[in-house]
Amino acid sequence: MQIPEEYGGLGLSNTMYARLGEITSLDGSIAVTLAAHQAIGLKGILIAGTDEQKAKYLPRLASGEHIAAFCLTEPGSGSDAASIQTRATRSEDGKYFLLNGSKVWISNGGIASIFTVFARTEVVDKDGQLKDKITAFIVERDFGGVTHGKPEDKLGIRGSNTCEVHFENTKVPIENVIGEVGGGFKVAMNILNSGRFSMGSASAGMIKKLIEMTSEYACTRKQFNKRLSEFGLIQEKFCFMAVKAYVMESMAYLTAGMMDRPGFPDCSLEAAMVKVFSSEGAWACVSEALQILGGLGYMKDYPYERYLRDSRILLIFEGTNEILRLYIALTGMQHAGKILTDKLKEIKKGNVGVALGEFGNKLRDIMGRKVDYGLVGNHGVVHPSLQESGKKLEENIYYFGTTVRGLLSRFGKTIVDEQLVLKRVADVVINLYAMTAAISRASRSISIGLRNHDHEVLLTNIFCTEAYFKNNYALTQLEKYADENLDDFIKKAAKQVLEKRAYICSHPLDRTF
Repeated sequence: MQIPEEYGGLGLSNTMYARLGEITSLDGSIAVTLAAHQAIGLKGILIAGTDEQKAKYLPRLASGEHIAAFCLTEPGSGSDAASIQTRATRSEDGKYFLLNGSKVWISNGGIASIFTVFARTEVVDKDGQLKDKITAFIVERDFGGVTHGKPEDKLGIRGSNTCEVHFENTKVPIENVIGEVGGGFKVAMNILNSGRFSMGSASAGMIKKLIEMTSEYACTRKQFNKRLSEFGLIQEKFCFMAVKAYVMESMAYLTAGMMDRPGFPDCSLEAAMVKVFSSEGAWACVSEALQILGGLGYMKDYPYERYLRDSRILLIFEGTNEILRLYIALTGMQHAGKILTDKLKEIKKGNVGVALGEFGNKLRDIMGRKVDYGLVGNHGVVHPSLQESGKKLEENIYYFGTTVRGLLSRFGKTIVDEQLVLKRVADVVINLYAMTAAISRASRSISIGLRNHDHEVLLTNIFCTEAYFKNNYALTQLEKYADENLDDFIKKAAKQVLEKRAYICSHPLDRTF
């Protein structure tokens, strides 16, 4: 779909690819098979391949004559991609590599003809020493020594092919290296980062279909002489699904639009936020849909339970949400840390102006600062019907900034080990991006007169109000000595459980006599 027309593809932009993702997501197995082929399987050739590699491989990958797979994960290497053990040894004449190792959980592994494989290679470093670095390769099944195991018996996406792939003395020509020797880790991250954004539109497409199916049931099914749709607790579930679908859709297309700008904009942070929000939102929405359907939703005769099984993988693959939360938080804090370090250097040099500025900021925060970033008001970019949401966003952004500065001052470089702190930071950042995307989209819809724009405003204001209070609570938890912060107790309880590798409380029927 995104392969350029000159190589036989459709040449779709990221925005158009996201739009198609809404349709293919209606069948999880088809969606995964297509994504494994296009979003990660051949993406390395597309973004880092040479002109010769593109001319050789892309036409048949575009036509479907060849299927692609992405081979990174190994039995001992999951989220820690840098710890892979598959090895590629360069031949004495330097014309090829001998590839040996095994990969697991490979989507399309049993049906692919072309594999993007990551392996350790020896590289001479700048100081002349030999070092192990990861290199990316284009491997054809026809090279020999490529075998695969039986298809995995999975919980969901059962129609897609997932299996182990083994390489034994597979002879890979030197010209099949993607990028440069030793530069494979960067290639792998770029591939994964560029593909995550589409999970937002795919998840939204699935939820919109679920809303259609479950609303039909809720509006016709009667209990206590009333339709299910008349009950407040059922109405709450439909509002929840509509809000989630609207926000993840807004985030996905905002990110796709940024990725479609000229050049190669780095939207890896935004794509990660879309992935986390959408995967968790999809899982929650499917659960709510099944609750509306009751026993019917639990039966295999109907499609609903399949949506539940299929959507669970979204929180795991293309980077677990736990890893992505750390990435989101640390990537943002890295920039904030540089600014803070520069200010501290100025203060240490005796720059009184910077010191007084910091003192003034703290004093205004204590006295109750009025935050104004120009989003609202007579000259603001936010439509008047969204002013309250805009104000909430501005306030959250400001106090998030002060909280991050406080965390960096308190923890310094050890912040990388404070995972529960980083989780809250990431959750606030994700909410801020989601609020921005929803407000921006709703403002546009009003301005150009799209139908049902009042419904968009309603959904946006609901989400922004809820997110505002969640953010405030998270920011409160991040304060030093906050009573709301239970991190130390959580770690202590977990340690006691893990030491015994069991639930250690006495049974309620146990006696001491």
